[in-house]
Amino acid sequence: MTGGGLLVAGTTSDAGKSVVTAGICRWLVRQGVKVAPFKAQNMSLNSFVTREGAEIGRAQAMQAQACRVEPTALMNPVLLKPGGEQSSQVVLLGKPVGELSARGYHGGRQQRLLGTVLDCLAELRGTYDAVICEGAGSPAEINLRRTDIVNMGIARNAGLPVLVVGDIDRGGVFASFFGTVALLSPEDQAHIAGFLVNKFRGDVSLLEPGLDMLHGLTGRRTYGVLPFRHGLGIDEEDGLRVSLRGTVRESNVSPPVGEDVLRVAVCAIPLMSNFTDVDALAAEPGVVVRFVDRPEELADADLVVVPGTRGTVRALEWLRERGLADALRDRAAAHRPVLGICGGFQVLGEHIEDDVESRRGHVEGLGILPVRVRFAREKTLTRPEGEALGEHVTGYEIHHGVAEINGGDPFLDGCRVGQTWGTHWHGSLESDGFRRAFLREVAAAAGRRFVPAADTSFAALREEQLDRLGDLIEEHADTDALWRLIESGAPQGLPFIPPGAPA
Repeated sequence: MTGGGLLVAGTTSDAGKSVVTAGICRWLVRQGVKVAPFKAQNMSLNSFVTREGAEIGRAQAMQAQACRVEPTALMNPVLLKPGGEQSSQVVLLGKPVGELSARGYHGGRQQRLLGTVLDCLAELRGTYDAVICEGAGSPAEINLRRTDIVNMGIARNAGLPVLVVGDIDRGGVFASFFGTVALLSPEDQAHIAGFLVNKFRGDVSLLEPGLDMLHGLTGRRTYGVLPFRHGLGIDEEDGLRVSLRGTVRESNVSPPVGEDVLRVAVCAIPLMSNFTDVDALAAEPGVVVRFVDRPEELADADLVVVPGTRGTVRALEWLRERGLADALRDRAAAHRPVLGICGGFQVLGEHIEDDVESRRGHVEGLGILPVRVRFAREKTLTRPEGEALGEHVTGYEIHHGVAEINGGDPFLDGCRVGQTWGTHWHGSLESDGFRRAFLREVAAAAGRRFVPAADTSFAALREEQLDRLGDLIEEHADTDALWRLIESGAPQGLPFIPPGAPA
C-alpha cells in the first residue's frame, strides 16, 4: 500500500517551504502518523551526514527530526553544492558523482535523474503513512519546466497534490498565487490544490476578501494563514537567516550568567558552508554572534570563527584581499582565540595541495597551524565522536581535504596551538558539555568574566523550535482539509486558469 503525499511548493525561493514542510511533519507525527520528509533536488552549501555516511541537505535532516525519524539519503536523493558562479558538485544518493555546469545539468543530466528520484519517493511512500515533499524555487519557472524533477515534474509523475506557499510579508502575494497557477499547463494545474499564506501580520479578517476573490479567480481555496512569528525556522538551504541563531537575534535574549558578554565574529568567507555550526554558540545566553568581512571588525571579538567553505583556496584569496589574513595571524600571535572549522581549519594550515576542488595545485596557507592539507578525490563523510576538554563530543565530517598534522596539541582529530583551534568536525558545538568547556577557555583567554549557562540544551532548543512550527500548522491551518489532501490527492475538477504554460 502506498502512503499519502503532499508537495509543498512556493511562489518564490525563501517563501517558507522548508519551515511549512517541517511544521506539517511535526503536526502529523504528533497525531500518530508515521511521516517522512522528501526533497528530490536541493541546492545548498549546508549539508549533513546520515548514519550510513550519506550527504544530504541540512533542511531535510531537520525535517526528519521534525518527523522523529533518522534521516537517510532517500529523503534528498540529489544535492547540488555550488562551487562558483557556473558549476556545482552533484551529490547523488549521498555520494559525489562529479561537477557540472548549470547548462550541463539542466541540459539533460537532471531529467535522467527523474527515475532515481521517483524510486526514492516510492520507497518512502511504501514505508511511511505520509511523505511531505518540498519543492524548490517556484513551480512556475517556465524556462526549466521541461527538465524539472523537483516541482511539477515530480507532482505529475507521483500523483501528488500541491500546496503553494506565499510570503505575504514581501508583498504581492495574490498576484504571485494567481500567476503561479496561470503559468502552468492544464495537466500541471490539475495538481495545484490551493494556497497557504505565510508571515501575515495583522487582522486576518482584513485579508479574507482577497482570499475569497482568489478562490473565485482560481477555483482553489486557501488552506491557512500563518501569522508572522519572530525566530521561527530550521536550518536554511543558504543565506544567513539560520534556525536558532535567528531565534536568538530576533527574540528577547537571556542576559549573561556572568558579568560579561562574549563576542563572536564569524568570517563571511566565499562559498561558506555549514555556517549552522555557530547556531549553538548563539543559543548561549550572553554570546553575541555576528558575521564580518573587514579586519577592524575582529578587533573587539573575543572569538573569531573561520567556518567551512566549498572553496578553500578561494577563501584564502578572499582573506588576503580583505586584510583578514594578517588580522588572523596577529590574533594567533597575541594568543587571542581563533577557531577554524573544516575549510576554515584548512586555511589556517601551512600549505594546501589541491588538484580536486580549485585545481590550483600547491597553495600557501596562513601558516598558523602546523598542518598540511592534500585534497583527495574521495570525499570524507563520517559521524565521528570522541573527547575534548574532558567532555564527550559528537560531530560530522564533509570534506575532500586530508590533513597531515605535524605538531600542536590534539583537538577533535585536528590540533590546537596556543589559542588557535582547528578541526574538520562540524556540529561539535552542539555537544552541550564541550561547548561550555570551550567557551570557558575562550572567556579566560579573552579576559572576560563570562560564564556559560549550566542548563542550555541545544537539542531541547531545537525540539522547541520544531514544536513551535507544529503549533503554527495546528492552530492556523485547516488541518482536516490538509489531511484530506495528503490522503486523497488534489480535488477533482479544478478549473484551468489561462493562459497556461507557453508552448
